[in-house]
Amino acid sequence: MRALRRLLIVVLVLGVLFVVVDRVAVHFAESEAADKLKTSEGLTDTPDVSIKGFPFLTQVAGGELDDIEVGIRNYEAPSGDGGEKIRIDDLNADMKGVKFTGDYSSATAATATGTALISYDELLRTAKAEPTQVAPGVTARVVRLSDGGNGKIKVAVEATVLGKTLPDPVTVLSSVTVQGKTVKVHADTLPRFGGVQPAEGRVRAVTDFQQAVDQLPGGIRIDSVRAAQKGVEITVKGSDVRLAG
Repeated sequence: MRALRRLLIVVLVLGVLFVVVDRVAVHFAESEAADKLKTSEGLTDTPDVSIKGFPFLTQVAGGELDDIEVGIRNYEAPSGDGGEKIRIDDLNADMKGVKFTGDYSSATAATATGTALISYDELLRTAKAEPTQVAPGVTARVVRLSDGGNGKIKVAVEATVLGKTLPDPVTVLSSVTVQGKTVKVHADTLPRFGGVQPAEGRVRAVTDFQQAVDQLPGGIRIDSVRAAQKGVEITVKGSDVRLAG
C-alpha cells in the first residue's frame, strides 16, 4: 500500500511538472510569435497571440497547432497607389491548423476567420471633404457619419445655397457593401437642399464614396461589412494565411 501511495505521488508530481512546463513553453511561444508577427507586418504595437489547446508540447511535436487567436489593436492598411492608409481597429482572427517550420521561422494557418472595425471618423476621411457644386449656386459636402440603425449609415451633408450655409445638415441613410477589396457607401435616397433637387449624378458625387483596403495581415481578406454603433464592422477570412516568415 505504501509503495502504491508513493507511486501515485510520483505520478501526480510528474503530471504537475508536465503542466507547468507545458504552460511555460506555450507562454514563451506566444511571446515569440507576437514578436515575429509585429516585425513581419510592421506593426507599431505588439499583437496579442493566444495558443489554444492542451497539451501544447504534443502539438509542437506533431508540427501543427490546432488553434491560434491573434488580436491587433490598430493596423494601418494600404488603401491606394498614392501611399494612403486606413486604420483598422480591433482586428481579431482565429487561425486553425497552423503548421510551422522546424526552426519556427515561418508559420501558415490552413484557415482564418475574424472581425475588425473601421471607425466612422476613419471612413469619413474618404468622403468629399471639400464643398462640391451639385447645382447652380448650391455646394455640398459630407461632414459626419454615424450609425443609422438596421445596418445603415447615417450620412450628414452640409449644404450652402447662394452663399448661405443651411443651419442643419441634411441626413440620408446609406447602405454599405464590399466588392473585392473595396468598401462602398451608397445613399438609399437622394437629399434635397433648400428645396433644390440636384441631378442624381451630382448628388451622388458627394453622398456616395468608397474606400479600398488593399492588404490585411497574412493575406486575409474582407468577407462582409455591416454598419454598427461605432463604425463599419467587417468580417474577414482567408486560407493559407501567413503568420510569420
